[in-house]
Amino acid sequence: MAVLGAGAWARLAHIPGFKRDPLCEVVAICDPQRHLAEAVAAEFGIPSSYTDHREVLARDDVDMVDVCTPSATHFELAWAALEAGKHVLCEKPVAFDFRDTIRAAELARLKKLKTKLGFTFRYAPAMRYMKHLIDTGYIGTPFIFNGYEQNSQWLDPMNPLRQVDVDADQSVLQVSSLEGYGAPIIDIGAWAIGADYKEVVGTMRNFIPERMVRATGRVMRMNIDDGDIFLGEFANGALGSIQTSFVTVGNYPGIEARIYGSEGALICRLVEEFGICESLKGARPNDVEFKEIPVPPEFYPSGGSKAESWRTLFYANLTASFIGELLADDDRNEGDFMDGARVQEVINAVEHSFRERRWVTLPLPR
Repeated sequence: MAVLGAGAWARLAHIPGFKRDPLCEVVAICDPQRHLAEAVAAEFGIPSSYTDHREVLARDDVDMVDVCTPSATHFELAWAALEAGKHVLCEKPVAFDFRDTIRAAELARLKKLKTKLGFTFRYAPAMRYMKHLIDTGYIGTPFIFNGYEQNSQWLDPMNPLRQVDVDADQSVLQVSSLEGYGAPIIDIGAWAIGADYKEVVGTMRNFIPERMVRATGRVMRMNIDDGDIFLGEFANGALGSIQTSFVTVGNYPGIEARIYGSEGALICRLVEEFGICESLKGARPNDVEFKEIPVPPEFYPSGGSKAESWRTLFYANLTASFIGELLADDDRNEGDFMDGARVQEVINAVEHSFRERRWVTLPLPR
């Protein structure tokens, strides 16, 4: 496999995940900034480094491409990789408009290629075990899902803001936290409940207007959504709420998923606190105090534990999942581009709801 993008997330999560798996060989790293590509190649013992992704895609020995670049470049690179006949792992979003992500998913289907989104948190061991407990009846019929992804990463306005369009019209609120932080917990909500979102209503807010911006190196007006909340109804009748924010006090990654049903409730927290990065608790109608639920060893990658960094722990499960799917002689492919399209459709629908001040029904017009 080859990695496109030699930034911090590639170094801290993606490449360590692939290097951990003996079934995979990382043969190339590509970044437009040559010094970054060469530095990462040296750090991880990757034999080839490039500045042009087209050279990577022309290699016959590359089976899979990992797109780990700034969001605005994802669609172009993922599309090019699919056209070149490569399986693709892409960080979210594939595209800002869910219809483009559907197009990419359909191209993959036509070419019999597999895809996966960087929905890192559904691969956390505690989250995987929570899903197993839901599927085996722990909560009974699901009633309510509450999801949070929030931390204080940009509570300090001098912490350089990234992944933003500095040329956007600052008189109009720009989608930011809803997309960057919302996507993973929106994905977990539908995955845990077992049904798609049917209708949403939400709002967004800009709490800190002036920020240091990494792309410009100066403090400037950034009218971004740095906090948002929405309500949703699922197709199976369950209810949900999602809250995301860059400016709520707390540690990384700031994920919490709560699910309540007819027979029980589960709370999964993916937050680095007091030396661990995840926890799972459960309660029953006749035992309503939430108690710790140990996660069985088989839900962890080899050598993994809740005492290691969430970045390497969760991503090792994601990469192992994709490698297993690529080597399997069947059609299994969870968290693929079509799942990404459904999540992006919810994000697009919540934005419509905010701008038009109304409930929005899904699916949106194709």
